[in-house]
Amino acid sequence: MELGWVLDNLTPNAIIDILLVGLLFFGLSFFIRGTQGVALLRGVVFVLVGMIIVSSMFQLTALSWLLNNSLYVLLVAIPVIFQPELRRGLERLGRAGALLSNRQPAESRRTKMIDDICQAAERLSERRHGALIVLERNSSLQEYVRTGITLDSEVSPQLLLTIFWPKTELHDGAAIVDTNGRIASAACVLPLSATRNLPNRKLGTRHRAALGMSEVSDAICVVVSEETGRISVTDGGRMIPRLDAKRLKTILNALYGADSPTGSIPLNWIREQVTSVRGYLENGRKQT
Repeated sequence: MELGWVLDNLTPNAIIDILLVGLLFFGLSFFIRGTQGVALLRGVVFVLVGMIIVSSMFQLTALSWLLNNSLYVLLVAIPVIFQPELRRGLERLGRAGALLSNRQPAESRRTKMIDDICQAAERLSERRHGALIVLERNSSLQEYVRTGITLDSEVSPQLLLTIFWPKTELHDGAAIVDTNGRIASAACVLPLSATRNLPNRKLGTRHRAALGMSEVSDAICVVVSEETGRISVTDGGRMIPRLDAKRLKTILNALYGADSPTGSIPLNWIREQVTSVRGYLENGRKQT
Protein backbone atom coordinates (compact mmCIF):
# COMPACT_ATOMS: atom_id res chain seq x y z
CA MET A 1 0.00 0.00 0.00
CA GLU A 2 2.72 2.43 1.02
CA LEU A 3 4.89 1.34 -1.91
CA GLY A 4 2.07 2.12 -4.31
CA TRP A 5 1.61 5.56 -2.78
CA VAL A 6 5.33 6.25 -3.19
CA LEU A 7 5.28 5.18 -6.84
CA ASP A 8 2.22 7.32 -7.55
CA ASN A 9 3.88 10.42 -6.09
CA LEU A 10 7.29 9.82 -7.65
CA THR A 11 7.43 12.80 -10.00
CA PRO A 12 10.49 13.93 -12.01
CA ASN A 13 11.06 16.75 -9.52
CA ALA A 14 11.01 14.25 -6.65
CA ILE A 15 13.56 12.05 -8.43
CA ILE A 16 15.87 15.03 -8.99
CA ASP A 17 15.40 16.03 -5.34
CA ILE A 18 16.34 12.54 -4.12
CA LEU A 19 19.39 12.38 -6.40
CA LEU A 20 20.64 15.77 -5.21
CA VAL A 21 20.27 14.81 -1.55
CA GLY A 22 22.02 11.49 -2.21
CA LEU A 23 24.81 13.29 -4.08
CA LEU A 24 25.18 15.74 -1.19
CA PHE A 25 25.65 12.98 1.38
CA PHE A 26 27.94 11.10 -1.00
CA GLY A 27 30.13 14.20 -1.36
CA LEU A 28 30.18 14.79 2.39
CA SER A 29 31.40 11.23 2.93
CA PHE A 30 34.66 12.05 1.14
CA PHE A 31 35.51 14.72 3.70
CA ILE A 32 35.54 12.21 6.57
CA ARG A 33 36.75 9.13 4.69
CA GLY A 34 39.90 7.69 6.25
CA THR A 35 39.68 9.94 9.34
CA GLN A 36 38.62 9.43 12.94
CA GLY A 37 35.27 10.97 12.00
CA VAL A 38 34.25 7.68 10.36
CA ALA A 39 34.47 5.82 13.67
CA LEU A 40 32.57 8.61 15.42
CA LEU A 41 29.84 8.56 12.78
CA ARG A 42 29.49 4.80 13.06
CA GLY A 43 29.19 5.09 16.82
CA VAL A 44 26.49 7.77 16.59
CA VAL A 45 24.50 5.76 14.02
CA PHE A 46 24.82 2.57 16.09
CA VAL A 47 23.54 4.30 19.24
CA LEU A 48 20.61 5.97 17.45
CA VAL A 49 19.54 2.78 15.67
CA GLY A 50 19.77 0.82 18.91
CA MET A 51 17.66 3.36 20.78
CA ILE A 52 15.02 3.39 18.02
CA ILE A 53 14.77 -0.42 18.02
CA VAL A 54 14.50 -0.64 21.81
CA SER A 55 11.94 2.16 21.91
CA SER A 56 9.78 0.52 19.23
CA MET A 57 9.93 -2.97 20.74
CA PHE A 58 9.07 -2.04 24.32
CA GLN A 59 6.94 1.08 23.67
CA LEU A 60 9.10 3.30 25.90
CA THR A 61 7.43 6.71 26.00
CA ALA A 62 10.27 8.66 27.60
CA LEU A 63 12.87 7.24 25.22
CA SER A 64 10.65 7.98 22.22
CA TRP A 65 10.22 11.57 23.40
CA LEU A 66 14.00 11.88 23.78
CA LEU A 67 14.59 10.61 20.23
CA ASN A 68 11.94 12.93 18.77
CA ASN A 69 13.52 15.95 20.43
CA SER A 70 17.16 15.04 19.83
CA LEU A 71 17.32 16.85 16.47
CA TYR A 72 18.20 20.18 18.08
CA VAL A 73 20.96 18.54 20.10
CA LEU A 74 22.40 16.91 16.98
CA LEU A 75 22.42 20.25 15.14
CA VAL A 76 24.79 21.56 17.81
CA ALA A 77 26.76 18.34 18.39
CA ILE A 78 27.57 17.48 14.76
CA PRO A 79 29.58 20.70 14.02
CA VAL A 80 31.50 20.21 17.27
CA ILE A 81 32.26 16.51 16.73
CA PHE A 82 33.19 16.84 13.05
CA GLN A 83 34.85 20.27 13.28
CA PRO A 84 38.19 19.20 11.68
CA GLU A 85 36.46 17.44 8.78
CA LEU A 86 34.03 20.32 8.18
CA ARG A 87 36.85 22.85 8.24
CA ARG A 88 38.87 20.80 5.77
CA GLY A 89 35.90 20.48 3.43
CA LEU A 90 35.07 24.19 3.53
CA GLU A 91 38.70 25.09 2.86
CA ARG A 92 38.69 22.80 -0.18
CA LEU A 93 35.54 24.46 -1.48
CA GLY A 94 37.07 27.86 -0.85
CA ARG A 95 40.18 26.95 -2.81
CA ALA A 96 38.03 25.56 -5.61
CA GLY A 97 36.21 28.89 -5.86
CA ALA A 98 39.40 30.91 -6.16
CA LEU A 99 39.29 30.97 -9.94
CA LEU A 100 41.63 33.91 -10.50
CA SER A 101 43.70 33.49 -7.38
CA ASN A 102 47.41 33.01 -7.90
CA ARG A 103 49.63 33.93 -4.97
CA GLN A 104 52.71 32.04 -6.07
CA PRO A 105 56.06 33.75 -6.69
CA ALA A 106 57.14 34.81 -10.16
CA GLU A 107 58.20 32.10 -12.60
CA SER A 108 61.93 32.87 -12.43
CA ARG A 109 61.95 32.91 -8.64
CA ARG A 110 60.01 29.65 -8.46
CA THR A 111 62.51 27.96 -10.78
CA LYS A 112 65.44 29.07 -8.60
CA MET A 113 63.58 28.03 -5.42
CA ILE A 114 62.96 24.55 -6.78
CA ASP A 115 66.63 24.14 -7.74
CA ASP A 116 67.78 25.32 -4.30
CA ILE A 117 65.33 23.05 -2.46
CA CYS A 118 66.33 20.04 -4.55
CA GLN A 119 70.03 20.67 -3.91
CA ALA A 120 69.39 21.02 -0.18
CA ALA A 121 67.18 17.93 -0.06
CA GLU A 122 69.82 15.84 -1.84
CA ARG A 123 72.56 16.85 0.59
CA LEU A 124 70.26 16.44 3.60
CA SER A 125 69.37 12.98 2.35
CA GLU A 126 73.04 12.01 2.01
CA ARG A 127 73.74 13.21 5.56
CA ARG A 128 70.58 11.62 7.03
CA HIS A 129 69.44 14.97 8.44
CA GLY A 130 65.68 15.18 8.87
CA ALA A 131 63.94 18.14 7.24
CA LEU A 132 60.45 19.48 6.54
CA ILE A 133 60.02 22.31 4.02
CA VAL A 134 56.56 23.77 3.36
CA LEU A 135 55.78 25.73 0.18
CA GLU A 136 52.83 28.08 0.61
CA ARG A 137 50.43 28.46 -2.29
CA ASN A 138 46.93 29.99 -2.16
CA SER A 139 45.96 29.01 1.40
CA SER A 140 47.42 31.39 3.98
CA LEU A 141 49.77 29.73 6.49
CA GLN A 142 50.20 32.70 8.81
CA GLU A 143 48.79 30.84 11.82
CA TYR A 144 51.58 28.26 11.43
CA VAL A 145 54.25 30.84 10.57
CA ARG A 146 53.59 32.50 13.94
CA THR A 147 54.44 29.27 15.79
CA GLY A 148 58.06 29.38 14.60
CA ILE A 149 61.05 31.72 14.62
CA THR A 150 60.76 34.57 12.11
CA LEU A 151 63.52 34.61 9.48
CA ASP A 152 62.24 36.42 6.34
CA SER A 153 65.27 35.19 4.38
CA GLU A 154 66.03 34.25 0.81
CA VAL A 155 65.86 30.55 -0.02
CA SER A 156 69.29 28.98 -0.48
CA PRO A 157 70.72 25.47 -0.08
CA GLN A 158 73.22 26.71 2.52
CA LEU A 159 70.51 28.28 4.69
CA LEU A 160 68.29 25.18 4.52
CA LEU A 161 71.26 22.96 5.44
CA THR A 162 72.00 25.22 8.40
CA ILE A 163 68.38 25.26 9.59
CA PHE A 164 68.12 21.46 9.60
CA TRP A 165 71.56 20.77 11.05
CA PRO A 166 70.77 18.51 14.04
CA LYS A 167 72.66 20.68 16.53
CA THR A 168 70.84 23.91 15.75
CA GLU A 169 67.82 25.23 17.64
CA LEU A 170 65.68 25.42 14.47
CA HIS A 171 66.02 21.88 13.11
CA ASP A 172 63.09 20.39 15.06
CA GLY A 173 60.13 21.77 13.12
CA ALA A 174 59.16 23.00 9.66
CA ALA A 175 60.56 25.78 7.51
CA ILE A 176 57.78 27.64 5.69
CA VAL A 177 58.44 29.35 2.35
CA ASP A 178 55.84 32.06 1.79
CA THR A 179 54.28 33.29 -1.46
CA ASN A 180 57.03 35.92 -1.80
CA GLY A 181 59.55 33.13 -2.24
CA ARG A 182 61.22 33.73 1.13
CA ILE A 183 61.66 31.53 4.19
CA ALA A 184 59.13 33.18 6.49
CA SER A 185 60.01 31.20 9.63
CA ALA A 186 61.57 27.98 10.87
CA ALA A 187 60.87 25.55 13.73
CA CYS A 188 57.17 25.86 12.97
CA VAL A 189 54.60 23.52 14.51
CA LEU A 190 52.25 21.84 11.99
CA PRO A 191 49.04 19.85 12.50
CA LEU A 192 49.45 16.07 12.46
CA SER A 193 47.44 14.00 10.01
CA ALA A 194 44.27 12.39 11.35
CA THR A 195 43.93 9.92 8.50
CA ARG A 196 44.23 6.19 9.08
CA ASN A 197 45.12 5.39 5.47
CA LEU A 198 48.82 6.09 5.87
CA PRO A 199 51.20 4.72 3.21
CA ASN A 200 53.39 3.37 6.01
CA ARG A 201 52.35 2.77 9.62
CA LYS A 202 55.91 3.48 10.76
CA LEU A 203 55.92 7.08 9.51
CA GLY A 204 57.43 9.54 11.96
CA THR A 205 56.17 12.87 13.20
CA ARG A 206 57.66 14.82 10.27
CA HIS A 207 55.79 12.75 7.70
CA ARG A 208 52.54 12.92 9.67
CA ALA A 209 52.93 16.69 9.98
CA ALA A 210 53.57 16.98 6.24
CA LEU A 211 50.44 14.98 5.49
CA GLY A 212 48.46 17.01 8.02
CA MET A 213 49.53 20.30 6.46
CA SER A 214 48.61 19.07 2.97
CA GLU A 215 45.19 18.02 4.31
CA VAL A 216 44.26 21.38 5.84
CA SER A 217 45.78 23.56 3.09
CA ASP A 218 47.00 23.43 -0.50
CA ALA A 219 50.64 23.69 0.59
CA ILE A 220 53.31 21.36 -0.80
CA CYS A 221 55.63 19.73 1.74
CA VAL A 222 59.08 18.26 1.12
CA VAL A 223 60.20 15.77 3.77
CA VAL A 224 63.59 14.17 4.34
CA SER A 225 63.60 11.17 6.66
CA GLU A 226 66.11 11.28 9.49
CA GLU A 227 66.24 7.47 9.74
CA THR A 228 66.46 6.46 6.07
CA GLY A 229 67.36 9.69 4.28
CA ARG A 230 64.50 9.15 1.84
CA ILE A 231 62.82 12.18 0.26
CA SER A 232 59.02 12.47 0.06
CA VAL A 233 56.51 15.04 -1.15
CA THR A 234 52.97 15.57 0.13
CA ASP A 235 50.18 17.38 -1.70
CA GLY A 236 46.41 17.27 -1.21
CA GLY A 237 46.60 14.66 1.55
CA ARG A 238 48.68 12.29 -0.60
CA MET A 239 52.33 11.31 -0.20
CA ILE A 240 54.84 10.54 -2.97
CA PRO A 241 57.68 8.64 -1.24
CA ARG A 242 61.17 7.45 -2.10
CA LEU A 243 62.34 10.23 -4.39
CA ASP A 244 65.78 11.23 -5.55
CA ALA A 245 66.81 14.79 -6.43
CA LYS A 246 65.91 14.37 -10.12
CA ARG A 247 62.41 13.01 -9.46
CA LEU A 248 61.88 15.61 -6.73
CA LYS A 249 62.63 18.39 -9.20
CA THR A 250 60.22 16.91 -11.77
CA ILE A 251 57.40 16.68 -9.20
CA LEU A 252 57.98 20.18 -7.81
CA ASN A 253 57.98 21.62 -11.32
CA ALA A 254 54.66 19.89 -11.99
CA LEU A 255 53.05 20.96 -8.70
CA TYR A 256 54.71 24.30 -7.97
CA GLY A 257 56.79 25.34 -10.94
CA ALA A 258 56.06 27.23 -14.13
CA ASP A 259 54.16 24.26 -15.56
CA SER A 260 51.81 23.95 -12.58
CA PRO A 261 48.14 24.66 -13.51
CA THR A 262 47.56 27.38 -10.91
CA GLY A 263 45.08 29.33 -12.99
CA SER A 264 42.45 26.60 -13.15
CA ILE A 265 41.95 25.65 -9.51
CA PRO A 266 38.26 24.67 -9.78
CA LEU A 267 39.02 22.40 -12.75
CA ASN A 268 41.82 20.74 -10.81
CA TRP A 269 39.59 20.34 -7.77
CA ILE A 270 36.90 18.62 -9.83
CA ARG A 271 39.54 16.38 -11.40
CA GLU A 272 40.80 15.44 -7.93
CA GLN A 273 37.30 14.55 -6.76
CA VAL A 274 36.72 12.37 -9.83
CA THR A 275 40.04 10.63 -9.18
CA SER A 276 39.07 10.09 -5.54
CA VAL A 277 35.73 8.56 -6.56
CA ARG A 278 37.46 6.28 -9.05
CA GLY A 279 39.99 5.13 -6.45
CA TYR A 280 37.22 4.60 -3.91
CA LEU A 281 35.29 2.38 -6.32
CA GLU A 282 38.40 0.42 -7.31
CA ASN A 283 39.23 -0.23 -3.65
CA GLY A 284 35.67 -1.41 -3.09
CA ARG A 285 35.98 -3.91 -5.95
CA LYS A 286 39.28 -5.23 -4.58
CA GLN A 287 37.79 -5.74 -1.12
CA THR A 288 34.82 -7.66 -2.53
